[in-house]
Amino acid sequence: MNVSGEKQQHKESIRLADEAVAAAAKIVAQDDYRLQYHVMPEAGWMNDPNGLIYFKGEYHLFYQHHPYSDKWGPMHWGHVTSKDLLHWKHLPIALAPTEPYELGQSGGYGCWSGSAIEQDGVLTLIYTGHVDGRQPMEVQCAATSVDGITFDKHPANPLIAVSPDEGNTGFRDPKVWRHGELWYMVIGSGREGKGQALLYRSADLEEWAYMGVAAESDGTHGDMWECPDLFPLGDKHVLVLSPMNMEGAKNLYMVGEMDYESGKFTPEQEAMLDHGPDFYAAQTLLDNQGRRIMIAWMDHWGAEMAREDRGWYGAMTVPRELVLMLDGKLASRPVPELELLREEGIMVSGVTLAAGESAVWSLKNGQGCEWIVEFDLEGIQAKLLELSLLVSEDGQERTVIRYLPSERKLLLDCCTSGAGDTSISAVTLPETSSTLKLQVFVDRSSIEVFVNDGQYALTSRVYPTALRGGLTMKAEGGSVSLQSLHMWNLKSIGS
Repeated sequence: MNVSGEKQQHKESIRLADEAVAAAAKIVAQDDYRLQYHVMPEAGWMNDPNGLIYFKGEYHLFYQHHPYSDKWGPMHWGHVTSKDLLHWKHLPIALAPTEPYELGQSGGYGCWSGSAIEQDGVLTLIYTGHVDGRQPMEVQCAATSVDGITFDKHPANPLIAVSPDEGNTGFRDPKVWRHGELWYMVIGSGREGKGQALLYRSADLEEWAYMGVAAESDGTHGDMWECPDLFPLGDKHVLVLSPMNMEGAKNLYMVGEMDYESGKFTPEQEAMLDHGPDFYAAQTLLDNQGRRIMIAWMDHWGAEMAREDRGWYGAMTVPRELVLMLDGKLASRPVPELELLREEGIMVSGVTLAAGESAVWSLKNGQGCEWIVEFDLEGIQAKLLELSLLVSEDGQERTVIRYLPSERKLLLDCCTSGAGDTSISAVTLPETSSTLKLQVFVDRSSIEVFVNDGQYALTSRVYPTALRGGLTMKAEGGSVSLQSLHMWNLKSIGS
């Protein structure tokens, strides 16, 4: 098929996919568990964020998308844009699988994850073409656009037609950035049970030279690294990745030094980006304010409610700014633009709860809300502080945040959240912490908890049968003094 015919085929595939989404969207919009202020598909399946970029005055977020059902299937690239990181506009699907390197016979094919860059006013998507059973199974491809809406696949695709090592496990999810006069690309892979980030270099975004393994697992960080993202932050570089088959972790970051001549990244310390069960495939962008913004996929791994045929699946986290702290670790903080969603609220301070005593604060509409609560850790005499939200009338269903002062441990307990799973997530505050500050975002079927200005984060999907607002605070085994509490309803922005 000639280039003109390929373009027409791609346009027709996108038209059919967009029509399928539009046909289901009105019914899907009635689902009670649709989120109010998070990015989610109008209909169909959503997973990894792709191509995050600030381009011509707008934030662009692409995502892995199956438009024909709410199940994982042949991957397309969905597309939304925003001027303020709050209000997102759905655009036509950007990429559909139409070429031999991305089109197969089963569901295991498509335009898989990747990234976006701008050069001379042209927006270029770099992505993985994947076909189960094909040799090679995964190749790296490009598509370009001048208007940021309609994309043409590069006539020289695939630009990287083969993995540098036939023994590698996986060869996907390219993330591209510019350093000096050259472009660099990390690709997720693995070898002999160790996850890897492979590094390439190019002068023109077309001819790519392999530089070697930029970073590799020490044997404890999973056997394949998905969605690697390597970028400068402060005076360091950060590698964000999603390790497969790593004990106790679905996400990871490493802070260290990058040597562009040798192509080696040397990590100095590491930690999880998010300690909750439903945070994966994080990707970042550098915006026009110089901020490093991160968005990740809020999956709901194995939950019963998520398996139901709801016509849609998947959502993105709230946008978070990554900040390098004085101790060399990362903080992830909700972008301040989210404050513009706040409506009428509650403000209290100076409340002390005796042992066994409870206090309840309620919002008019708790389906979408934010609250910030602060405690002086030195003033906590209780053996247990418990904060309950999304509580059913009979009290059997609830999502609970617990703090155990003797262990300095914070728990997010979703065992009775209505989700059908049994997830309990935990973080341990350092001995130097004198304050416990919690910033919590609730949005119908999601909860995102930020501890001490983003020092830790915990993200989970929840499916409460009763969408009730309110917060119940209880002290056990001693007293607790509340420094301050702020609660707000949040506007529904649609998505």
